[in-house]
Amino acid sequence: MDILVRQAKKHDKDAFSQLMKLHTPSMYKIAKAILKNDEDTADAIQETALTCWEKIGTLKKDKYFKTWLIRILINHCNQIYRQRSRMISEVVLPEAGSAEDSYAAVEWKEFLQCLDEKYRTVTILYYVEGFKIREIAQILDINEKTVSGRLATARDRMEKQYAKEKPPAVIYKLTGKNMKQKEMYYDKA
Repeated sequence: MDILVRQAKKHDKDAFSQLMKLHTPSMYKIAKAILKNDEDTADAIQETALTCWEKIGTLKKDKYFKTWLIRILINHCNQIYRQRSRMISEVVLPEAGSAEDSYAAVEWKEFLQCLDEKYRTVTILYYVEGFKIREIAQILDINEKTVSGRLATARDRMEKQYAKEKPPAVIYKLTGKNMKQKEMYYDKA
């Protein structure tokens, strides 16, 4: 991939096109999670591709191309989101899911929609895209501890959301010191 980046930096259209094709699925997932509709997602991806083409000479290290690309995408998503928020006070209607969406995928999407943007972004970058905390901190230009904190908050909110839907069952278990300890578990049925 570094070869493609070097070629793209020399304004090789084919190399740049290959890079965009390679990263479009990741870009789509991130933009869709932030913007929640296909039209805005497509606009963000298109704007990102254009910006990257124009600014590729400013990329300092080739190995950070994806990080750089995602940062640009998130900036465009945030800009579109702010513009849309100013234009209309929107009523968010859930999009019709396809028949192939599994129950878990639907639950995941619903959970992501409940999160504030700052928590949703780090959650997607970490759990969906597989970025490390250090990389997310670089992409978002925030401290690593902030990323960790936002991930912890998102996990807590997910647990609370799940607890609302599924009432916990309480069991008691003897620990190594023969003390009773209350444990919560959630019925999977």
